[in-house]
Amino acid sequence: MDTEKVLNYLEELFPEPACELKFNSRFELLVSVILSAQCTDKRVNMVTKELFKKYSTPKDFANLKQEELEKEIKSCGFYHNKAKNIISCSKDILERFNGKVPGNIDDLMTLAGVGKKTANVVYSVGFGGDAIAVDTHVFRVSNRLGVHSKNPLECEKKLEEIIPKDKWSRAHHQLVLFGRYMCKAIKPNCKECELTGICEYYNERK
Repeated sequence: MDTEKVLNYLEELFPEPACELKFNSRFELLVSVILSAQCTDKRVNMVTKELFKKYSTPKDFANLKQEELEKEIKSCGFYHNKAKNIISCSKDILERFNGKVPGNIDDLMTLAGVGKKTANVVYSVGFGGDAIAVDTHVFRVSNRLGVHSKNPLECEKKLEEIIPKDKWSRAHHQLVLFGRYMCKAIKPNCKECELTGICEYYNERK
């Protein structure tokens, strides 16, 4: 991947990149990111708009019955697991972290339902840390642009090697937005894209 060319172009397209999830606290961010697995941010925001009016703290969620939470989050998909994990995660935060979301990746990953991607997003967005979270968009775009990887963790390591650390979080958001609105899985907008010259996906299809 021509890192400099890609980052410069993403900077032009998305000069103010940000997470598109809506939240009012680090805990709400964590819940939103867990819900966003294999679900769109748009759908999650629709669900959490009502959800967070009723429940917004670890204590609120820890006291919920799983069936109650499942009803609230059903449209996000995988609602059995997500409800179970959010309740378990809330209890962990109360019991092990004094009711506060932990501020480092290792501790975040000890919480139920929190893998590397989720931990990276919460650390980056919630705590201002440097991290590259590899979701479906980042993974797809990176592979199309020549960062060959078999899985998100491998992709993350390779991106960390070629992108300066102080740009990790910014680049992550830009890659997500680029994948969401331009380099889509189906019918990517190649006509408008200025990276076709270095895009393996485009050149293989030509």
